[in-house]
Amino acid sequence: MQARSLILGALMLFAWAVPVPVRAQADPAQPDPGPARLTLQQALQAAYANNPELRAVGRGVGIADGLRLQAGALPNPELGLSTEGTDRRSRVETVEITHTIELGGKRGARIAAAEQERQLAQEALDTRRAELRADVMAAYLAALTVQERVALTQSAIEVAARATGAATRRVAAGKISPVEQTRSSVAEAAVRLELAQARVESAQALRTLALLMGSAATIDAALVRPELLFGAIPTEAELARRLASAPRLRQAQAQVGRQDAQVRVERSRRAPDLRVNLGSQRDRERGGGGQAVFGVSAPLPLFDRNGGNLAASLQRLEQARDELAAERLRLHGALLDARQRAELAQLQLDSLRREIVPAAQGAYDAAVTGFELGKFGFLDVLDTQRALIGARTQYLRALQERYQAATDLERIAPAQDAGSTAIFKEHLQ
Repeated sequence: MQARSLILGALMLFAWAVPVPVRAQADPAQPDPGPARLTLQQALQAAYANNPELRAVGRGVGIADGLRLQAGALPNPELGLSTEGTDRRSRVETVEITHTIELGGKRGARIAAAEQERQLAQEALDTRRAELRADVMAAYLAALTVQERVALTQSAIEVAARATGAATRRVAAGKISPVEQTRSSVAEAAVRLELAQARVESAQALRTLALLMGSAATIDAALVRPELLFGAIPTEAELARRLASAPRLRQAQAQVGRQDAQVRVERSRRAPDLRVNLGSQRDRERGGGGQAVFGVSAPLPLFDRNGGNLAASLQRLEQARDELAAERLRLHGALLDARQRAELAQLQLDSLRREIVPAAQGAYDAAVTGFELGKFGFLDVLDTQRALIGARTQYLRALQERYQAATDLERIAPAQDAGSTAIFKEHLQ
Protein backbone atom coordinates (compact mmCIF):
# COMPACT_ATOMS: atom_id res chain seq x y z
CA MET A 1 0.00 0.00 0.00
CA GLN A 2 1.46 3.36 -0.95
CA ALA A 3 2.25 5.82 1.83
CA ARG A 4 -0.20 8.40 0.52
CA SER A 5 -3.10 6.01 1.11
CA LEU A 6 -2.25 5.18 4.71
CA ILE A 7 -4.00 8.00 6.54
CA LEU A 8 -6.44 10.66 5.32
CA GLY A 9 -7.82 12.35 8.39
CA ALA A 10 -5.98 15.09 10.32
CA LEU A 11 -8.00 17.90 8.76
CA MET A 12 -10.95 16.76 10.90
CA LEU A 13 -10.32 19.12 13.79
CA PHE A 14 -10.18 22.31 11.75
CA ALA A 15 -13.86 23.04 10.97
CA TRP A 16 -13.15 26.64 10.07
CA ALA A 17 -11.73 26.97 6.58
CA VAL A 18 -12.12 28.66 3.22
CA PRO A 19 -15.42 28.25 1.39
CA VAL A 20 -15.89 25.84 -1.49
CA PRO A 21 -14.28 27.38 -4.56
CA VAL A 22 -16.42 28.35 -7.52
CA ARG A 23 -14.94 27.70 -10.91
CA ALA A 24 -14.60 30.82 -13.02
CA GLN A 25 -14.80 30.88 -16.80
CA ALA A 26 -11.56 29.63 -18.31
CA ASP A 27 -9.20 32.34 -19.55
CA PRO A 28 -7.19 31.25 -22.60
CA ALA A 29 -4.32 33.46 -21.45
CA GLN A 30 -4.08 31.72 -18.08
CA PRO A 31 -2.76 28.18 -17.52
CA ASP A 32 -5.27 25.44 -16.75
CA PRO A 33 -5.65 25.23 -12.93
CA GLY A 34 -6.38 21.52 -13.17
CA PRO A 35 -9.31 19.55 -11.81
CA ALA A 36 -11.36 21.00 -8.97
CA ARG A 37 -10.45 19.84 -5.48
CA LEU A 38 -12.63 19.55 -2.39
CA THR A 39 -10.95 19.60 1.00
CA LEU A 40 -12.53 18.54 4.26
CA GLN A 41 -12.51 22.14 5.50
CA GLN A 42 -14.43 23.27 2.44
CA ALA A 43 -16.96 20.48 2.89
CA LEU A 44 -17.47 21.48 6.53
CA GLN A 45 -17.81 25.15 5.64
CA ALA A 46 -20.41 24.35 3.00
CA ALA A 47 -22.34 22.16 5.44
CA TYR A 48 -22.37 24.87 8.11
CA ALA A 49 -23.69 27.40 5.60
CA ASN A 50 -26.16 25.30 3.61
CA ASN A 51 -27.39 22.35 5.68
CA PRO A 52 -31.16 22.92 6.18
CA GLU A 53 -31.38 20.82 9.35
CA LEU A 54 -28.72 22.96 11.02
CA ARG A 55 -30.56 26.13 9.99
CA ALA A 56 -33.84 24.75 11.33
CA VAL A 57 -32.28 23.99 14.71
CA GLY A 58 -30.71 27.46 14.72
CA ARG A 59 -34.18 29.01 14.46
CA GLY A 60 -34.77 27.79 18.00
CA VAL A 61 -32.36 30.41 19.32
CA GLY A 62 -34.34 33.20 17.65
CA ILE A 63 -37.57 31.75 18.99
CA ALA A 64 -36.11 31.70 22.51
CA ASP A 65 -35.01 35.34 22.12
CA GLY A 66 -38.59 36.29 21.36
CA LEU A 67 -39.85 34.37 24.39
CA ARG A 68 -37.25 36.10 26.57
CA LEU A 69 -38.46 39.49 25.37
CA GLN A 70 -42.07 38.57 26.09
CA ALA A 71 -41.23 37.16 29.53
CA GLY A 72 -39.96 40.56 30.70
CA ALA A 73 -43.07 42.46 29.61
CA LEU A 74 -45.24 44.02 32.34
CA PRO A 75 -49.01 43.42 32.39
CA ASN A 76 -51.02 45.99 30.46
CA PRO A 77 -53.26 48.36 32.45
CA GLU A 78 -56.99 48.17 31.82
CA LEU A 79 -59.25 51.17 31.13
CA GLY A 80 -62.81 50.77 32.34
CA LEU A 81 -66.01 52.84 31.96
CA SER A 82 -69.18 52.02 33.89
CA THR A 83 -72.56 53.67 34.23
CA GLU A 84 -75.20 53.26 36.96
CA GLY A 85 -78.70 54.03 35.64
CA THR A 86 -80.00 54.96 32.23
CA ASP A 87 -81.30 58.46 32.80
CA ARG A 88 -78.75 60.96 31.63
CA ARG A 89 -79.79 63.38 34.36
CA SER A 90 -79.42 60.96 37.28
CA ARG A 91 -76.92 58.29 36.27
CA VAL A 92 -73.55 57.77 37.95
CA GLU A 93 -70.51 57.49 35.64
CA THR A 94 -67.21 55.95 36.65
CA VAL A 95 -63.94 55.98 34.74
CA GLU A 96 -61.08 53.95 36.17
CA ILE A 97 -57.75 52.36 35.34
CA THR A 98 -56.93 48.91 36.69
CA HIS A 99 -53.41 47.62 36.90
CA THR A 100 -52.18 44.21 38.05
CA ILE A 101 -49.15 44.15 40.36
CA GLU A 102 -47.42 40.78 40.16
CA LEU A 103 -46.23 39.42 43.48
CA GLY A 104 -44.09 36.45 44.42
CA GLY A 105 -41.33 37.18 41.89
CA LYS A 106 -43.40 36.04 38.88
CA ARG A 107 -41.71 38.31 36.36
CA GLY A 108 -38.20 37.41 37.51
CA ALA A 109 -39.07 33.72 37.43
CA ARG A 110 -40.45 34.03 33.89
CA ILE A 111 -37.30 35.82 32.73
CA ALA A 112 -35.07 33.17 34.31
CA ALA A 113 -37.10 30.41 32.66
CA ALA A 114 -36.90 32.15 29.28
CA GLU A 115 -33.13 32.51 29.63
CA GLN A 116 -32.85 28.81 30.41
CA GLU A 117 -34.99 28.11 27.34
CA ARG A 118 -32.55 30.07 25.24
CA GLN A 119 -29.63 28.22 26.80
CA LEU A 120 -31.30 24.93 25.90
CA ALA A 121 -31.84 26.12 22.33
CA GLN A 122 -28.19 27.17 22.08
CA GLU A 123 -27.02 23.80 23.40
CA ALA A 124 -29.27 22.04 20.89
CA LEU A 125 -27.69 24.11 18.11
CA ASP A 126 -24.17 23.32 19.35
CA THR A 127 -25.06 19.62 19.56
CA ARG A 128 -26.44 19.54 16.02
CA ARG A 129 -23.42 21.44 14.75
CA ALA A 130 -21.04 18.97 16.40
CA GLU A 131 -23.02 16.04 15.01
CA LEU A 132 -23.10 17.58 11.54
CA ARG A 133 -19.34 18.09 11.75
CA ALA A 134 -18.86 14.44 12.66
CA ASP A 135 -21.30 13.35 9.93
CA VAL A 136 -19.45 15.36 7.29
CA MET A 137 -16.08 14.04 8.46
CA ALA A 138 -17.38 10.46 8.40
CA ALA A 139 -18.93 10.90 4.95
CA TYR A 140 -15.81 12.59 3.59
CA LEU A 141 -13.50 9.91 4.93
CA ALA A 142 -15.85 7.15 3.74
CA ALA A 143 -15.79 8.68 0.26
CA LEU A 144 -11.99 8.84 0.42
CA THR A 145 -11.84 5.20 1.48
CA VAL A 146 -14.10 4.10 -1.36
CA GLN A 147 -12.08 6.27 -3.73
CA GLU A 148 -8.99 4.40 -2.54
CA ARG A 149 -10.84 1.15 -3.04
CA VAL A 150 -11.47 2.13 -6.66
CA ALA A 151 -7.75 2.77 -7.07
CA LEU A 152 -6.97 -0.55 -5.39
CA THR A 153 -9.36 -2.40 -7.69
CA GLN A 154 -7.82 -0.74 -10.72
CA SER A 155 -4.39 -1.89 -9.58
CA ALA A 156 -5.86 -5.35 -8.98
CA ILE A 157 -6.97 -5.38 -12.61
CA GLU A 158 -3.39 -4.65 -13.59
CA VAL A 159 -2.28 -7.53 -11.36
CA ALA A 160 -4.82 -9.85 -12.98
CA ALA A 161 -3.92 -8.64 -16.46
CA ARG A 162 -0.27 -9.34 -15.71
CA ALA A 163 -1.12 -12.89 -14.70
CA THR A 164 -3.33 -13.32 -17.76
CA GLY A 165 -0.53 -12.08 -20.03
CA ALA A 166 1.91 -14.51 -18.46
CA ALA A 167 -0.54 -17.37 -18.91
CA THR A 168 -1.16 -16.39 -22.53
CA ARG A 169 2.53 -16.43 -23.30
CA ARG A 170 3.03 -19.83 -21.70
CA VAL A 171 0.00 -21.25 -23.53
CA ALA A 172 1.42 -19.94 -26.80
CA ALA A 173 4.71 -21.61 -25.95
CA GLY A 174 2.89 -24.86 -25.26
CA LYS A 175 4.11 -25.06 -21.68
CA ILE A 176 0.70 -25.05 -19.95
CA SER A 177 -2.86 -26.00 -20.78
CA PRO A 178 -5.29 -23.39 -22.18
CA VAL A 179 -7.41 -24.09 -19.12
CA GLU A 180 -4.90 -22.07 -17.07
CA GLN A 181 -5.45 -19.09 -19.37
CA THR A 182 -9.21 -19.45 -18.93
CA ARG A 183 -8.80 -19.40 -15.16
CA SER A 184 -6.75 -16.25 -15.39
CA SER A 185 -9.35 -14.57 -17.61
CA VAL A 186 -12.13 -15.51 -15.18
CA ALA A 187 -10.15 -14.03 -12.28
CA GLU A 188 -9.59 -10.81 -14.24
CA ALA A 189 -13.32 -10.57 -15.09
CA ALA A 190 -14.22 -10.96 -11.40
CA VAL A 191 -11.93 -8.07 -10.50
CA ARG A 192 -13.53 -5.91 -13.19
CA LEU A 193 -16.94 -6.57 -11.64
CA GLU A 194 -15.48 -5.54 -8.30
CA LEU A 195 -14.33 -2.28 -9.91
CA ALA A 196 -17.86 -1.56 -11.19
CA GLN A 197 -19.27 -2.13 -7.72
CA ALA A 198 -16.62 0.10 -6.15
CA ARG A 199 -17.47 2.91 -8.56
CA VAL A 200 -21.17 2.67 -7.66
CA GLU A 201 -20.32 2.80 -3.95
CA SER A 202 -18.07 5.79 -4.59
CA ALA A 203 -20.94 7.65 -6.27
CA GLN A 204 -23.21 6.83 -3.33
CA ALA A 205 -20.64 8.06 -0.81
CA LEU A 206 -20.19 11.32 -2.70
CA ARG A 207 -23.97 11.76 -2.88
CA THR A 208 -24.22 11.33 0.90
CA LEU A 209 -21.52 13.95 1.38
CA ALA A 210 -23.26 16.36 -1.01
CA LEU A 211 -26.56 16.04 0.87
CA LEU A 212 -24.84 16.87 4.15
CA MET A 213 -23.36 19.92 2.42
CA GLY A 214 -26.92 21.00 1.58
CA SER A 215 -26.72 20.29 -2.13
CA ALA A 216 -28.46 17.82 -4.41
CA ALA A 217 -25.82 18.26 -7.11
CA THR A 218 -23.19 15.62 -7.80
CA ILE A 219 -19.71 16.31 -6.46
CA ASP A 220 -17.33 16.26 -9.39
CA ALA A 221 -14.31 17.57 -7.47
CA ALA A 222 -11.46 15.34 -6.42
CA LEU A 223 -11.15 14.70 -2.70
CA VAL A 224 -7.79 15.63 -1.23
CA ARG A 225 -5.47 12.92 0.07
CA PRO A 226 -3.04 14.58 2.51
CA GLU A 227 0.05 12.91 3.93
CA LEU A 228 -1.21 12.51 7.51
CA LEU A 229 -0.96 10.21 10.46
CA PHE A 230 -3.43 9.39 13.19
CA GLY A 231 -2.79 11.05 16.51
CA ALA A 232 -2.50 9.11 19.71
CA ILE A 233 -5.72 7.49 20.87
CA PRO A 234 -7.02 9.45 23.90
CA THR A 235 -6.64 7.75 27.25
CA GLU A 236 -9.65 6.89 29.38
CA ALA A 237 -8.78 9.78 31.73
CA GLU A 238 -8.66 12.18 28.80
CA LEU A 239 -12.01 10.94 27.49
CA ALA A 240 -13.53 11.32 30.97
CA ARG A 241 -12.34 14.93 31.03
CA ARG A 242 -13.74 15.63 27.60
CA LEU A 243 -17.03 13.95 28.47
CA ALA A 244 -17.84 16.76 30.90
CA SER A 245 -18.12 19.16 27.94
CA ALA A 246 -19.79 16.76 25.50
CA PRO A 247 -22.54 18.53 23.52
CA ARG A 248 -25.19 15.92 24.32
CA LEU A 249 -24.35 16.10 28.02
CA ARG A 250 -24.47 19.90 28.03
CA GLN A 251 -27.86 19.75 26.33
CA ALA A 252 -29.16 17.38 29.03
CA GLN A 253 -27.76 19.70 31.72
CA ALA A 254 -29.50 22.66 30.09
CA GLN A 255 -32.74 20.68 30.17
CA VAL A 256 -32.29 20.23 33.95
CA GLY A 257 -31.76 23.99 34.30
CA ARG A 258 -34.86 24.69 32.25
CA GLN A 259 -37.03 22.43 34.39
CA ASP A 260 -35.58 23.92 37.58
CA ALA A 261 -36.49 27.40 36.35
CA GLN A 262 -39.98 26.18 35.50
CA VAL A 263 -40.37 24.96 39.10
CA ARG A 264 -39.65 28.50 40.29
CA VAL A 265 -42.24 29.83 37.86
CA GLU A 266 -44.91 27.48 39.17
CA ARG A 267 -43.96 28.25 42.76
CA SER A 268 -44.24 32.00 42.13
CA ARG A 269 -47.74 31.52 40.74
CA ARG A 270 -48.93 30.41 44.18
CA ALA A 271 -48.74 34.03 45.37
CA PRO A 272 -51.89 36.04 44.45
CA ASP A 273 -51.54 39.22 42.42
CA LEU A 274 -52.93 42.61 43.46
CA ARG A 275 -55.32 44.52 41.24
CA VAL A 276 -55.23 48.27 41.90
CA ASN A 277 -58.12 50.49 40.65
CA LEU A 278 -57.77 54.25 40.29
CA GLY A 279 -60.38 56.47 38.70
CA SER A 280 -63.05 59.13 38.97
CA GLN A 281 -66.79 58.92 39.64
CA ARG A 282 -69.37 61.56 38.70
CA ASP A 283 -73.00 61.78 39.90
CA ARG A 284 -74.99 63.79 37.34
CA GLU A 285 -78.05 64.10 39.62
CA ARG A 286 -76.12 65.89 42.32
CA GLY A 287 -73.93 67.79 39.92
CA GLY A 288 -70.51 69.05 40.81
CA GLY A 289 -67.10 67.60 40.09
CA GLY A 290 -66.08 63.98 40.12
CA GLN A 291 -64.91 62.03 43.11
CA ALA A 292 -61.73 59.97 43.20
CA VAL A 293 -62.16 56.22 43.25
CA PHE A 294 -59.48 53.89 44.59
CA GLY A 295 -59.64 50.16 45.20
CA VAL A 296 -57.47 47.12 45.76
CA SER A 297 -58.47 43.50 45.16
CA ALA A 298 -56.75 40.13 45.33
CA PRO A 299 -57.98 36.57 44.86
CA LEU A 300 -58.25 34.40 47.95
CA PRO A 301 -56.09 31.25 47.51
CA LEU A 302 -58.62 28.95 49.12
CA PHE A 303 -59.13 26.30 46.43
CA ASP A 304 -56.48 26.78 43.72
CA ARG A 305 -52.94 27.28 44.99
CA ASN A 306 -51.31 25.92 41.79
CA GLY A 307 -50.33 22.77 43.68
CA GLY A 308 -50.92 20.42 40.77
CA ASN A 309 -48.74 22.39 38.34
CA LEU A 310 -46.02 22.71 40.96
CA ALA A 311 -46.05 18.97 41.65
CA ALA A 312 -45.89 18.21 37.92
CA SER A 313 -42.96 20.60 37.41
CA LEU A 314 -41.08 18.99 40.31
CA GLN A 315 -41.54 15.58 38.70
CA ARG A 316 -40.33 16.94 35.35
CA LEU A 317 -37.23 18.25 37.13
CA GLU A 318 -36.51 14.83 38.60
CA GLN A 319 -37.16 13.27 35.20
CA ALA A 320 -34.63 15.61 33.58
CA ARG A 321 -32.06 14.70 36.23
CA ASP A 322 -32.63 10.99 35.64
CA GLU A 323 -32.27 11.52 31.89
CA LEU A 324 -29.02 13.42 32.51
CA ALA A 325 -27.63 10.51 34.52
CA ALA A 326 -28.71 8.04 31.85
CA GLU A 327 -27.17 10.16 29.10
CA ARG A 328 -23.89 10.38 31.00
CA LEU A 329 -23.74 6.59 31.34
CA ARG A 330 -24.65 6.07 27.68
CA LEU A 331 -22.01 8.51 26.44
CA HIS A 332 -19.40 7.03 28.76
CA GLY A 333 -20.03 3.54 27.39
CA ALA A 334 -20.06 4.78 23.80
CA LEU A 335 -16.72 6.55 24.30
CA LEU A 336 -15.09 3.44 25.71
CA ASP A 337 -16.48 1.32 22.86
CA ALA A 338 -15.19 3.78 20.24
CA ARG A 339 -11.80 3.90 21.93
CA GLN A 340 -11.57 0.10 21.97
CA ARG A 341 -12.51 -0.07 18.29
CA ALA A 342 -9.88 2.55 17.51
CA GLU A 343 -7.20 0.55 19.33
CA LEU A 344 -8.12 -2.65 17.50
CA ALA A 345 -8.25 -0.95 14.12
CA GLN A 346 -4.90 0.74 14.74
CA LEU A 347 -3.37 -2.60 15.69
CA GLN A 348 -4.68 -4.13 12.48
CA LEU A 349 -3.40 -1.20 10.42
CA ASP A 350 0.08 -1.44 11.88
CA SER A 351 0.25 -5.19 11.30
CA LEU A 352 -1.12 -5.01 7.77
CA ARG A 353 1.08 -2.08 6.74
CA ARG A 354 4.33 -3.44 8.17
CA GLU A 355 3.99 -7.18 7.70
CA ILE A 356 0.99 -8.66 5.90
CA VAL A 357 0.65 -6.43 2.82
CA PRO A 358 4.42 -6.34 2.04
CA ALA A 359 4.64 -10.11 2.53
CA ALA A 360 1.65 -10.72 0.26
CA GLN A 361 3.13 -8.40 -2.36
CA GLY A 362 6.50 -10.18 -2.19
CA ALA A 363 4.86 -13.60 -2.45
CA TYR A 364 2.84 -12.53 -5.48
CA ASP A 365 5.84 -11.01 -7.26
CA ALA A 366 7.85 -14.17 -6.62
CA ALA A 367 5.00 -16.38 -7.83
CA VAL A 368 4.55 -14.44 -11.07
CA THR A 369 8.28 -14.40 -11.73
CA GLY A 370 8.51 -18.11 -11.00
CA PHE A 371 5.50 -18.84 -13.19
CA GLU A 372 7.06 -16.98 -16.11
CA LEU A 373 10.22 -19.03 -15.61
CA GLY A 374 8.26 -22.26 -15.35
CA LYS A 375 9.08 -22.89 -11.68
CA PHE A 376 5.51 -22.48 -10.31
CA GLY A 377 2.09 -23.49 -11.51
CA PHE A 378 -0.66 -21.07 -12.37
CA LEU A 379 -2.66 -22.05 -9.27
CA ASP A 380 0.21 -20.70 -7.21
CA VAL A 381 -0.13 -17.36 -9.01
CA LEU A 382 -3.89 -17.26 -8.41
CA ASP A 383 -3.46 -18.07 -4.73
CA THR A 384 -0.90 -15.34 -4.17
CA GLN A 385 -2.99 -12.92 -6.23
CA ARG A 386 -6.06 -13.57 -4.06
CA ALA A 387 -3.95 -13.22 -0.94
CA LEU A 388 -2.56 -9.87 -2.08
CA ILE A 389 -5.95 -8.45 -3.03
CA GLY A 390 -7.42 -9.79 0.20
CA ALA A 391 -4.67 -8.17 2.28
CA ARG A 392 -5.14 -4.82 0.59
CA THR A 393 -8.92 -5.04 1.01
CA GLN A 394 -8.50 -5.93 4.67
CA TYR A 395 -6.26 -2.91 5.08
CA LEU A 396 -8.93 -0.64 3.62
CA ARG A 397 -11.55 -2.13 5.94
CA ALA A 398 -9.29 -1.55 8.94
CA LEU A 399 -8.59 1.99 7.77
CA GLN A 400 -12.31 2.70 7.41
CA GLU A 401 -12.98 1.28 10.88
CA ARG A 402 -10.21 3.48 12.28
CA TYR A 403 -11.79 6.50 10.65
CA GLN A 404 -15.23 5.55 11.97
CA ALA A 405 -13.96 5.07 15.51
CA ALA A 406 -12.14 8.41 15.39
CA THR A 407 -15.20 10.27 14.13
CA ASP A 408 -17.36 8.57 16.78
CA LEU A 409 -15.00 9.87 19.46
CA GLU A 410 -15.17 13.30 17.88
CA ARG A 411 -18.97 13.14 17.63
CA ILE A 412 -19.48 12.27 21.30
CA ALA A 413 -16.76 14.40 22.90
CA PRO A 414 -15.00 16.81 20.53
CA ALA A 415 -11.44 17.73 21.44
CA GLN A 416 -11.20 21.26 22.82
CA ASP A 417 -7.43 21.72 22.46
CA ALA A 418 -6.35 20.80 18.96
CA GLY A 419 -2.72 20.93 20.02
CA SER A 420 -2.84 18.25 22.70
CA THR A 421 -6.05 16.28 22.40
CA ALA A 422 -6.46 15.92 18.65
CA ILE A 423 -7.67 12.58 17.39
CA PHE A 424 -5.60 13.18 14.27
CA LYS A 425 -2.31 14.99 13.88
CA GLU A 426 -0.34 16.16 10.90
CA HIS A 427 2.56 14.03 9.82
CA LEU A 428 5.63 16.27 9.81
CA GLN A 429 8.26 15.14 7.36
